[in-house]
Order: sequence, then C-alpha cells, then structure tokens
Amino acid sequence: MSSSRVEIINAGGLRSDFRRPLELRTFSLSIPSSSSANSTADGCATCSHGLTTVTASVHGPKEARMRGGTLFDRAVINVEVAVGAWAGSERRKRGRGDKRIQELAAALKNTFEPVIQTQLYPRSEINIYVQVLSMDGALLQTAINATTLALLTSGISLLDSLLSLTLGPHPSSPTPLLDLTTTEESDLPHVVLAFLPRSGKVTTAELGGGRIGVEEFGECVRVGGEGVEVLRKEMERALREWGGKVATGGEGLVGAAPAGTAGGAGGKYGDEDDEDEDMDL
Repeated sequence: MSSSRVEIINAGGLRSDFRRPLELRTFSLSIPSSSSANSTADGCATCSHGLTTVTASVHGPKEARMRGGTLFDRAVINVEVAVGAWAGSERRKRGRGDKRIQELAAALKNTFEPVIQTQLYPRSEINIYVQVLSMDGALLQTAINATTLALLTSGISLLDSLLSLTLGPHPSSPTPLLDLTTTEESDLPHVVLAFLPRSGKVTTAELGGGRIGVEEFGECVRVGGEGVEVLRKEMERALREWGGKVATGGEGLVGAAPAGTAGGAGGKYGDEDDEDEDMDL
C-alpha cells in the first residue's frame, strides 16, 4: 500500500513530476579545470539527476598513509562519503558513523573494486571522496555516475566504465519507472542497477522498498540497459569537451546536458541522437 499522498501515476499516465514512465530527469555533468579549487584531486566531477547532485573526487594512486594497510599485489580502495546538512528535506548533520553514509560508502566500494585495475598499482591506495550536495531520490545511482566520471578524468585504468539507473515497477505502468524521485522510492519497490556499457552486463543490483518478482527484475534490467545508453552518450560529450579544454589550456567548467537532453518531454528515455561519433568510455 502506498505510504504517500502523492499519486505516483495519474490517469493520463504521467508521474507526479509530469514525466512519462521511461523518461529520465534532467541529467547534467561538469568537470572542473585543473586551475579550479579541486586541482588537488587527480580527478573530479559533479553529476546531477534532477534535484540529486553529487560531487566525486579521486586522489591517487599514491603511497598509503599507513603502510600496514597496503597490499603487495594491488592498490587499496578507500571510499568516504559526506552529506551536507542542507542536502535532504531534514536539515541535520550526518557524521561518518551514520548508518546510511556507511552503507552508501560500502556500496560504492563494492561496485568499483572489480572495475578498477588495482593490480597495476601495488602497495598504493586510491581514495574516493563523495560529497552529497542535494538529495531527491536515486542517490546511489548519482554517486556511481559521478564517481565513474571522476575516475575517467583521473587517468586510473578501468576494465570498463560504470553507469547506473534506478528503476521500480508500478502496477499502473506496463514498464518500470525510470530514475526515481524520493517520493517514488518511498512508495515503490525498486532496484539500483550498475551496467558495463561495452558488454551490457550488470555488476550491481541494490534492492530497496520491498520485493521485485523475477519477471519484473528482468524487465528492469532490459529497460535500464537501454536507458544507460542516454547517459553514456552524455558522458562521452562531457569527456570530449573536457579533453578539448585540456588540450587547448582552456579554463572553467565543462558540462553536458544542462537541461532536457535526457529528461525532456520528447521521446522514450529523452533524446536519442545517434549522429554523434561514439567514443569508448
């Protein structure tokens, strides 16, 4: 039974924020230049899905602060998450011991450890810092996508990039809802999926809000695999723009899809412009 007074899908088939079931929210990416305040990081990026915004920064590989914590054959990955007191609907400070923060950090570490080629950096550590600036659903999804872009700009070798979406089945919709808000997550069983774009394989599946049937889960995987193609194209655009700025010594922020590209009113999943030349992530 729904715990919210907000109607998830109305009689016209639209969600509470007027999206169709398969529409993404506004998706934006930004990568700071080397002369910005984040210049101490080896890679940094900010990702927004709707009103959820996360900044991720990567430091390393570098010599570990404590030698006892190193491994002789690979790098150690450390993930720290901080949530601003202003980020959620409840204005309160969350410390590192907060259960939700610990769960998010553990989920990010488990997601990226198999993808980062840690064997190339023995006796070192890679530190990933995630700052949650605002929250309105799909927090893990946004953190994964921000961390992927930060790792790609850091130069650390990856087996593949990771892209994530949150999906939830609804009895009034023939397809799962894509890119859930906080209201939708609180009312629906949902799953956060992380995909490897090259192979289409799922590496992470985090369930929440209740149980999802086998057929519903399979449909979530199918729809999510198609939806991440939109994210992949926008991330490629951001990386090309950033690469051009680096090559020419440009300053300032570079970004992609500030509004409407992946969350506009036109078409399934938003825009599907296939004319851009693909670039491997």
